Amino acid sequence: MALFGRNFSTALRRSLGRAGLVAALLLATTATAQANTLVRISTSFGDFTLELFDDVAPVTVRNFLNYVERGAYNGTYFHRLDAGFVLQGGGYRLIPFEGPLQVPVDPPIVNEFRESNVRGTIAMAKLDGDPNSATSEWFINLADNSANLNVQNGGFTVFGRVLGDGMNVMDAINLLPVFALGTVQSQIPLHSTDESDELTVNNFVTLNAEVVQRYSSALAVFESQSGLLMASVDGGASLGAYSVNLSLQPQLPGTVFRLNADSLVRLAIRPIGMATYADNKLRIPALEVNENGNVRVLRNVVLGMTDASQWLFSLESYEP
Repeated sequence: MALFGRNFSTALRRSLGRAGLVAALLLATTATAQANTLVRISTSFGDFTLELFDDVAPVTVRNFLNYVERGAYNGTYFHRLDAGFVLQGGGYRLIPFEGPLQVPVDPPIVNEFRESNVRGTIAMAKLDGDPNSATSEWFINLADNSANLNVQNGGFTVFGRVLGDGMNVMDAINLLPVFALGTVQSQIPLHSTDESDELTVNNFVTLNAEVVQRYSSALAVFESQSGLLMASVDGGASLGAYSVNLSLQPQLPGTVFRLNADSLVRLAIRPIGMATYADNKLRIPALEVNENGNVRVLRNVVLGMTDASQWLFSLESYEP
């Protein structure tokens, strides 16, 4: 079903009352309230979603979201893996030919320890001997660490948990070998994306973080409220596989998305059913559309690149 040539208002009028992508993309009604804030984190080994404990640790949640919302975590990497214990991130990004660059930090926050450090929870990292020293760094508990971390340094503040099957991603990273980059980062998990032994940014387990409205484990998701399309994409042997985010551009005619360049996370895996990119076409076998809490799955969605300089993709076709 080709949609080229329709302007915004015409597409909206014609899409009302029928299942279809344009209706899901362009309706601008208020979203159903979410009890707790959700953040979807894309990593080299797949995506997982965090449910944040807004009421339990409000200062900590707001601090974490400040970093997420300004893109401070995008392009960072997990810099500490203590296998079977914790996986830590939020501190550094790797700049080619320069090395690790620390994430600019906000002032330290007050400790809000209330919830237990059990497997699958996310907690703030902090300085030894100073309960109120947390800034940007956080960690995922890979095991039940309550007997240890609940009683150390005023207790480590748990402010969320991993949803669904997201711990499968953590468990995959947990199996990686670690590498010492100086004395500060002595347990960096690494993977190889090619046959070369040369250490590059592609060997690090990088990540991207976005606030979302609904939990989903689907490989491709679109949310009408934010206009965000998140997908795992296989670009073949020459380009590699990536997790990418695209943003709907409602000010442009038709149904147009812009790829967010800073959202690219190189994948070490190629999950079955992921989208593909070839011949300037992004083909999504199944796109889960969240239209203000109403979910549908659209098949064989095709987006064509129409402006390479601006990373713009226009909707060409789909099957409802």
